[in-house]
Amino acid sequence: MKVFRKLLTFDEARRVIQQHFKPKPLGVEEVPLLEAHNRVLAEGINATMDIPPFNRSTVDGYVVKAEDTFGAEENKPIRLNVCGMVNIGELPKVKITCGTTAEIVTGAPMPEGADAVVMVEHTVRKNDEVHVYNAVAKDENVMKAGADIQKGETVLKAGQQLHSREIGALAALGLAKVRVYSVPRAAVLSTGAEIVEPGKELSRGKIYDINAYSLSTAVLESGGKPLYLGVFPDDMAELQKALKHALAPADIVITSGGVSVGPKDVMPQTLNSLGKPGVIVCGIATKPGKPTTVALIDGKPVFSLPGHPTSALLIFHLLVRPIIQGMAGRKVEKALKVKAFAAMRMFPARGRRTFIMVKLKRDELNRLIAEPVPVGLSGAITTLAKADGFVEIAENQQFIDADEEVTVHLFRRRTT
Repeated sequence: MKVFRKLLTFDEARRVIQQHFKPKPLGVEEVPLLEAHNRVLAEGINATMDIPPFNRSTVDGYVVKAEDTFGAEENKPIRLNVCGMVNIGELPKVKITCGTTAEIVTGAPMPEGADAVVMVEHTVRKNDEVHVYNAVAKDENVMKAGADIQKGETVLKAGQQLHSREIGALAALGLAKVRVYSVPRAAVLSTGAEIVEPGKELSRGKIYDINAYSLSTAVLESGGKPLYLGVFPDDMAELQKALKHALAPADIVITSGGVSVGPKDVMPQTLNSLGKPGVIVCGIATKPGKPTTVALIDGKPVFSLPGHPTSALLIFHLLVRPIIQGMAGRKVEKALKVKAFAAMRMFPARGRRTFIMVKLKRDELNRLIAEPVPVGLSGAITTLAKADGFVEIAENQQFIDADEEVTVHLFRRRTT
């Protein structure tokens, strides 16, 4: 079956993908709190208790009735009788009355009758008597019950991603498990007679598989779970078998290689034979990434990316990443952008949306400069590793001039 290639503009391709497939969370599961890192909450969390659940001391010192300390000065201390000790992790066994005090440690619950704590630095203990040299106000050095989280308060909202702070908040509420969205499974495979899996012997004319590993890692970073299936030859029967095997357990399939116009590039025809509607995008007017092919097979998207590592990762970043994020229940992250000045004149490919990889540096005026990263030959693998981001040039733009202000779309947040 022949697939007739018609290049779509980048915007047309994205629109066609959105028309055929709208990513949404795949389901909900309950997981232990220690396994919830980086997952997305499927429901809002309301506090079932006050945090802290009791009034507690924020310092080491002595609990008092605040009014008993009024008038205390450095040269005129107030004397109070010590009636006991309040330890952390246990209910107070003492009651504070006028003229009495009790020693307390940080975090211990406030005993009945006390409404403030005098820091130990402002006291002198003499047997069963404490001299207080500094007055305190009511509630001073005391964290009230519910000061951190109040019962009934919405602590986390559905759709929030869980990191250390959020998981700490859930632990504070006593939750051992949490309901989160299921992780989308992305089958990843490479094609090409020249590709060898890392770890195997590399014979003459062969190269190690880069894309399956970089793309699998990109899946993880997007909130998905990669299912690495290995390397397959550019043979239609073999690819049909491999893709059917990939589609069974996966929610999305990502391939690389076999999408150009050579005699061995059989991926579009293979995809079109597997299910309806089949291929929906067969070539995009971009540089890099022109041969990118997208299919929808029985409700599951398949992205067949170019074999060139830089092209494959860039198109993943632009088109596949938002799909996986949506399927994982994540908010689609807006691209981080910075303004910079072009280090040199940049030319686009005629009639194609062009993405030029750049690295950023500061000039003598402390301006941010965007310097193109040499792409090199088709096998170049370091372009994206060296790049901080890319500059996008529209189809109808002739060039970007040297020292012209440009917008750089960042691959990651910069620290300088």
